[in-house]
Amino acid sequence: MSPDAYLEMAETEAEHWWFRARRDVLQTMLDRLALPRGSRVLEVGSGTGGNLDMLAGFGTVSGLEMDPTARALSARKTGAHFDIRAGRCPDDVPFNGERFDLICFFDCLEHIADDTGSLARMQALLTPRGRVVVTVPAGQKLWSAHDVFLHHHRRYSRESLMRCAAAAGYEVERITYFNTLLYPLAVAARWADRMLQRKRSTGDAIPPRALNAALYRIFSAERHWLAHAPLPYGVSLLAVLRKRQGEPNE
Repeated sequence: MSPDAYLEMAETEAEHWWFRARRDVLQTMLDRLALPRGSRVLEVGSGTGGNLDMLAGFGTVSGLEMDPTARALSARKTGAHFDIRAGRCPDDVPFNGERFDLICFFDCLEHIADDTGSLARMQALLTPRGRVVVTVPAGQKLWSAHDVFLHHHRRYSRESLMRCAAAAGYEVERITYFNTLLYPLAVAARWADRMLQRKRSTGDAIPPRALNAALYRIFSAERHWLAHAPLPYGVSLLAVLRKRQGEPNE
C-alpha cells in the first residue's frame, strides 16, 4: 500500500465501523478454532497494528510487515509489546525455524502478486495442527478506486480462493463470505464511484457518529450467524486452511 494509505489506516482503524466490526467477526471465528494454550500467532501484513491486541488474546503475537511507515506507526501505537519484523512474502520471511499455531492474512493476500506462493511459504512455519486464516475482498465487480488506492492485485471469488489454497497445498476447513448485510449498500456505493469517476472510494473516512455506530452494529451482528453457518455472498471472504493430509512438515 502507499504511505498515505497506511497513515489513513492508522487514523481510522480504532473507530471506523468496518475495522471494528471485522475484528469482532475475526475474534468470533478464531474463538471457534480452540487454539492450544500458549499458542504462537503470526500476522502477515500486520500493517499499523490494529489487529495485534485482539490476536494477543489467543497467544504470543508476532508480525511480518514490509512497509517501514506501517511498522513505525504500529510501534508507536503498541509500544514494544509485539515482535514485528521487516520482510515480504513469499521470498523474505524472517522466521526460519520458528513454528506458529495460527498464521493470519487479514486483507493482505490481495496485495501480493504471488498469492499462491505466499500461502505455500507458510507451510514451513505451521505446527502440524496449525491453521492459516485468510480474509480477502470479494467480487471482482466491486473493483473500485479503493482497490487501486490500496494497490490490490485482485478481488476473489469463493472458487478462486479455494483454487489458490489448494494449489498452495492446503485443505479448506471452512470458507464463507461475510459483510453480507451491507452488500447492497457496497454495490450502490461502488456504482456511484464509477459513474462519478471518483478517485477515492466512498466510505473511506469515518462517517458521522450515528451512522458509524449503525453500520458497526449491522456488520458486527454477522458474527452470531457465522458462528454456526456460512453466508452465501458478501463484500469479503474468510477461509480457514490447514495443511493437506500427507504434506511434509518442513
